[in-house]
Amino acid sequence: MAPIFPLIVISSVLAVDGVSAAHGLQNDDSDTFAPEEAEAEGEASASGSVRLGAKGKKSKKKDGAAEADTDGKGKKGKGKKGKEAKGDSGSTTPWIRRWPPTRNLVELGIFGGVYLPGANHELFEADLDLPDQGFHGLATVAPEIGARVSYLPLRFLGIEVEGAVMPTHTDTDVSATLWTVRGGLIGQIPKWSITPFVVLGAGALAVSSDRAALGNDVDPSLYFGGGAKLYLSRRTQLRIDLRDVVSHKQSVDATFQNHNFEALLSFALVLGRPKPAPPPPPPDTDGDGFLDPDDACVEEAGVAPDGCPIRDTDGDGFMDPEDSCVEEAGVAPDGCPVRDKDGDGFPDDDDACPEEAGVEPDGCPIRDTDGDGIYDDVDECIEEPETANGYQDGDGCPDEVPIEVQRFTGVIEGIRFQTDEAVIQPKSKPTLDAAIDVLLKFPDVKVEVSGHTDDVGNREHNIELSQARADAVRDYLVSKGVDTARIKTRGAGPDEPIDTNKSKKGRAKNRRIEFKIIQ
Repeated sequence: MAPIFPLIVISSVLAVDGVSAAHGLQNDDSDTFAPEEAEAEGEASASGSVRLGAKGKKSKKKDGAAEADTDGKGKKGKGKKGKEAKGDSGSTTPWIRRWPPTRNLVELGIFGGVYLPGANHELFEADLDLPDQGFHGLATVAPEIGARVSYLPLRFLGIEVEGAVMPTHTDTDVSATLWTVRGGLIGQIPKWSITPFVVLGAGALAVSSDRAALGNDVDPSLYFGGGAKLYLSRRTQLRIDLRDVVSHKQSVDATFQNHNFEALLSFALVLGRPKPAPPPPPPDTDGDGFLDPDDACVEEAGVAPDGCPIRDTDGDGFMDPEDSCVEEAGVAPDGCPVRDKDGDGFPDDDDACPEEAGVEPDGCPIRDTDGDGIYDDVDECIEEPETANGYQDGDGCPDEVPIEVQRFTGVIEGIRFQTDEAVIQPKSKPTLDAAIDVLLKFPDVKVEVSGHTDDVGNREHNIELSQARADAVRDYLVSKGVDTARIKTRGAGPDEPIDTNKSKKGRAKNRRIEFKIIQ
């Protein structure tokens, strides 16, 4: 009695879709995208229509319509453009209702799944002339692959043919290949992109194996089941089937009592679905050549660029197309008010730098053209940046430190002190006197005198000693006429060695006086 169940289900499907079926038989084209058309008709009935009279006034039809809202100048808000999700057809219909089945569809599919053979099949050769020949059980799960062709002349009913192979093995571990060719009816509820269905059909179920196992045999079979189709787009579909394949049972002749179950997943190309009709062109309510979606003034005839009439929004006598300041009343030549953007007291028309507050004579700020930090009004070389080397850095010009000054930059050889004291030895005087001559010759030069020691003894004492020695050098220079403001002193102690402190020679080098030109 099991095969009777799908017939009952198909009858229910036919009853559910009776109205659609009758409508489809009367007009082959009327059910194409029927849900969308029904929706459109419903909207038309609910909203009525609006038309313009001879003077541009709206007149209502008897079935009623909501008046379009307009502002004081007749501008009308544009509808949504491109903001709603659209499917392949350009429709704004929800996806679940976008791709229901239509009439005369052809579906070409491939499928795969699992096949569960029944325990009491009758797939084996009748000739028993070999040892171990005859009935053998099959593996409980086998893969299944195949192809299917479906044709649905009606939206709710169609026919399909399919073939599949199921490679498996017997309980004695001998390979066997099951195969089937079958055809049947499919009944479905064609309301949505997800379409439930039932199937009922018949065909041949066969085995091909070694004769010592099952041999080759073909039995008739029936199948019934159900599932769902998922229409992804106008031309693609996924499908799930759950079925019971009924075949002969071992030792019971000519009856269908062995149940084989299968679960299938398929992908299909859908052919024959009509292309959606192109949407009607949008209206041009005011007849100015600008379609309503592109017309900023739907109910007032206008001109480029937006379909609105020429206006003088700010009422200054300058029509908007020639007015550079549409929202602000202004004066000639451009309809804009007199402005001083940077607030420096120079009207923009007379301001050479309208975006930057400035000074006389042109309203521009004082600049540093060469970027050397010296403003142009005091920079003797406006186009050339100053060389920051401590020598004449205030004139804004590139320069080099004179060779005489370079001789007294870095470690100054020949300056000696009494051991562990800040007393300059007399033999150091010629070196210091030469440095004094250079400093007096170049009065713009400022120097830092730094004292350094080795690491012998206490660090704090060495820092104090190095500072005292640097101060002693400064005092000698000042005593010979060098301005004290040009000299800075620093005691580095043992912290900046230039040689190792592990040898006598290295420690001697580390005990030194350095001159450094500063700004």
